[in-house]
Amino acid sequence: MQTIWLTGAEWLAVLRIGLGLWWLESWRHKDKKGWFERGTGITRAADVAGKHKWPLVRTGFERVVQPRPKAMAYVVVYAELALGLGLIVGFLTPVALVGGLLLNLLYLVLMIHDWAEQGQNAMMALISFVALFAMSWQAWSLDSAIGLF
Repeated sequence: MQTIWLTGAEWLAVLRIGLGLWWLESWRHKDKKGWFERGTGITRAADVAGKHKWPLVRTGFERVVQPRPKAMAYVVVYAELALGLGLIVGFLTPVALVGGLLLNLLYLVLMIHDWAEQGQNAMMALISFVALFAMSWQAWSLDSAIGLF
């Protein structure tokens, strides 16, 4: 692949790092006190899930998330932080890309009526897919430096 300025592997690393920065920004702008102490994030998600047109989403949320709102708040918030850091430094990159893809698909399904969320999650899922199958950890990553994957 011929490109101007960077190699193909380096452009994929730019894409991976940009996605990591996106996840890090998602983590940074969250009201953590609201999520952890008042349960605002899970409460909002419960409201959305309760009105969802797919019964599977309502039932899944009621069985998995609602019984443990505090734990799920920590899972969501710190998953976004871990994904961001992992993608930026390129550590366990395929794991981070698959995790991010799954989290974006969950967000996409849950927020099916919110077009702003849909666009963001669809783009992040697409970038995860491309970065995963193009092996974006080949340049500028700890995975590459230590010979993982």
